[in-house]
Amino acid sequence: MKSYLPPIAKLWTGRNSGHGHYMHERVECIPLDGEFSDLRNNACGILGYCCDEGVRRNYGRPGAAEAPDTIRKQLAKMPSHLPQSTSLIDFGSVECLNGNMEAAQSFLGEKVFTLLNSNIFPIILGGGHDIAYGHHQGIINYLGKAKTLGIINFDAHFDLRSNASGNNSGTPFFQIAEDAIANKTPMNYMCLGIRDNANDRALFAKAKDLEVAFIKAEQFNMHNVDQVKSELKEFIEKVDYLYLTIDMDGFSSAYAPGVSAASPMGFAPDIALEAIKTIIQARKLISMDIAEMNPAYDIDNQTAILAASLIHFVLHEIALL
Repeated sequence: MKSYLPPIAKLWTGRNSGHGHYMHERVECIPLDGEFSDLRNNACGILGYCCDEGVRRNYGRPGAAEAPDTIRKQLAKMPSHLPQSTSLIDFGSVECLNGNMEAAQSFLGEKVFTLLNSNIFPIILGGGHDIAYGHHQGIINYLGKAKTLGIINFDAHFDLRSNASGNNSGTPFFQIAEDAIANKTPMNYMCLGIRDNANDRALFAKAKDLEVAFIKAEQFNMHNVDQVKSELKEFIEKVDYLYLTIDMDGFSSAYAPGVSAASPMGFAPDIALEAIKTIIQARKLISMDIAEMNPAYDIDNQTAILAASLIHFVLHEIALL
């Protein structure tokens, strides 16, 4: 069973300028079954993934299903510096019903394909990191086998756990790797912020076996920014397109307490922004998502504001291209 939730205009509120100076004044709410063929060329679409079933299966803290609307509310209040040539559309959310995560992932993939096929840059709001499998399916179905896709994951975890006992929020990139092997296509995967205390020996071995590129959390900082950018650029040069996925639990809990698996040992927003800027400037980014934001454990909306700020940054950097 699959469910689609139309966009809710009342989520987009804030200070009124009367001149489109705030994000809530710039966003359009359009159902995915509505008409959006006449959008401007520079169009970005927000779609929620209201699912934390994968987190529950992975013995994490449920609550991420509520994140999409929470992030929308924080983004709505922020100033807009977007040019008039940029369209920002809220297309609503995909919902997980009766614990059927696989149906929600498949439905998400269909909707990501629809957005890409309509020349709209997707920004998907999770939800657990199982969002990545459905999101990736949509991108691959759009690109086909002729183009190579690079996955860049900001995360404390590889999320390469075997799905022998079922799919969950820790298995998406294992599933993507299995699909790549079955389809005889490459898997180009890079992780930024990996922690030794968040991945066991078997996961590091699996990453080595799959030739996953990664930068550990202790090197992912502003003191090492030049090396981070160099390794990113080396990875980016190998692929035609990029998919960016940001797991909020990669950040230190000093910045992101509201996640499914919080830790004080994560990275800071400044290096994340520098890395994102490098990714966008390569002009290969095709889609992005935010995962694992959990409003139930947030403090003063810190994590929601950080997630919204990352989206705000991406929107404005894309608009400058």
